[in-house]
Amino acid sequence: MILNLSVAHSADMEYLVRQSMNTGYQWASALVPPAYIAYIISRRGKGDLSLNRVLRATWAGGLAGVSDINFHYYGPQTPVQILRTGAAAAGGGAYLRYAYANEQTVRTKRIETLYDVDNLRRNDHSTIGGILGAVLTPALFWKRANVAHLILGGAGLGAAGGLLAHYTRTVSGDPPADVELVIVSSPE
Repeated sequence: MILNLSVAHSADMEYLVRQSMNTGYQWASALVPPAYIAYIISRRGKGDLSLNRVLRATWAGGLAGVSDINFHYYGPQTPVQILRTGAAAAGGGAYLRYAYANEQTVRTKRIETLYDVDNLRRNDHSTIGGILGAVLTPALFWKRANVAHLILGGAGLGAAGGLLAHYTRTVSGDPPADVELVIVSSPE
């Protein structure tokens, strides 16, 4: 089936898919490292745990969502593979959701997402954390892991740290301001 989408619907859908991929990356980057560490320690012990593997699991888990990427050799159905929903799977799910939705519904969702202050602050904290993690992780652990894993895994850990910082601020009494959004539909 070929979809005939208008230009506006395509733009709205693209924005929502990017937002979903960003959220998927943030959550997967926060959930994969502890799950990976717990799995390795419970199955193999502390001897097989290395910084290089944890960093590789962090960025692969954040981006993946594809079960063909095998970054360890511990069986086909591990908790880490189940948690690898990341950006690719979140984007694919959002595409399927919004491609077949009503154009006006997608437009309304885009406007709500665009002005969602909580979402904006979460993305800002995650971006800042990702940049700091990508710079500080190689600076601290230069000789302990592969450079690509240091930069990409550090960005993932930083993004997860930013996500946790956002929710910590929200829980501790500093929630983002609520914005009253009034959506007026145009007469057709």
